[in-house]
Amino acid sequence: MEEFEASESSKKTKSIYISTVFGIAMVLLMVGLLGLILVHANKLSRYVKENIVLNVYVDEGAHESDVLQLQKQLEANPMVKTTQYVSKELAARNLEKDLGEDFVKFLGYNPLSQSLDVYLKADYANNTDIEKFKTGLLKNPMVKEVKYQQSLVDQMNQNLTSISLFILGFAVIFVILSVALINNTIRLAIYSQRFLIKSMQLVGATKGFIRKPFILYGIWHGILGALIAIMILMITLYVGQKEIPDLVVLQDYTEFGIVFVLVIGLGIFISAFSTYLAVNKYLRLKIYNLYR
Repeated sequence: MEEFEASESSKKTKSIYISTVFGIAMVLLMVGLLGLILVHANKLSRYVKENIVLNVYVDEGAHESDVLQLQKQLEANPMVKTTQYVSKELAARNLEKDLGEDFVKFLGYNPLSQSLDVYLKADYANNTDIEKFKTGLLKNPMVKEVKYQQSLVDQMNQNLTSISLFILGFAVIFVILSVALINNTIRLAIYSQRFLIKSMQLVGATKGFIRKPFILYGIWHGILGALIAIMILMITLYVGQKEIPDLVVLQDYTEFGIVFVLVIGLGIFISAFSTYLAVNKYLRLKIYNLYR
C-alpha cells in the first residue's frame, strides 16, 4: 500500500512539474513573440525610412562623367546610405512602363533629364535633416532641383513614433504579466511539496540545504520551458518566411539570437527567483498553517 501511495505521489509530482514546464514555455513563447515583433518593428521602421527617395535633377548640359563624380561625392556623405544614377534613357523607360505607351516616339524627343536617386540613412530620414541636405546640394551649380515627398516624411515619422510607443507600453505590461503568471505557476508547484519542505526542516535540515534542490529544479524547468518556446518561435519564423518571402529583408540573425538568449535568461531568472520566494514562504510557515 505504501509503495502504491509513493508511486501515485511520484506520478502526481511529475505531472505537476510537466505542467509547470509547459506553463513557463507558453508564457516565454508570448514574451519571445513580443521580442520578435519589437525586432521586426525596428527593422521595418529603418527599412521604410531608408526607402525614402530624394530625386536630384541635374542641369541639362551636365556631362555624364560630372554627374557620376557628383554621385561619388554623395556616397561619401555620412548621411547617405546609397545612390542610383538615372540616365535620360533609363528615366524614359521607367516612365514608359508607368504610362504604358512610348511617349518618346509620340513627342519625337526625350524631354527627361538625367538625375540621381538618393536614399538617406534611417537616422536622417526627417524633414529637418533632409532640408539641410537639400540646401547643401542646391549650392552645387550642377544641381537644378531636389524633390521629395515632404508630407509623406512627416506622416511616416509621426506614425512610426506612435506605433513604437504603443508597442513599448504593451511590452512593459506584458512582461509584468508574464512574471506574475510564471510566479503563480511555480508557487502552485511548490505548494504540492509544502509537507516535504516542512518535514525536512523538522528533522534539522538547514534552509539553504532545503532550498538548493528546489532552486536547481526551478532553473532546469526555466531552461526547458525556454527551449520549448524557442523551438516554437523558430518554427513560426520559418513558416512566416515561407508565407511572406519579403520578411527575409527584415531578418537579422544576431538580433534573433539576442531575443532567444533573453528568453532563456528570463526563464531561468524568474523560475529561480519565484522558487526561492515560494520555498521561503513554506519555510517560515507554522505547521498548522500548512493545511489552510
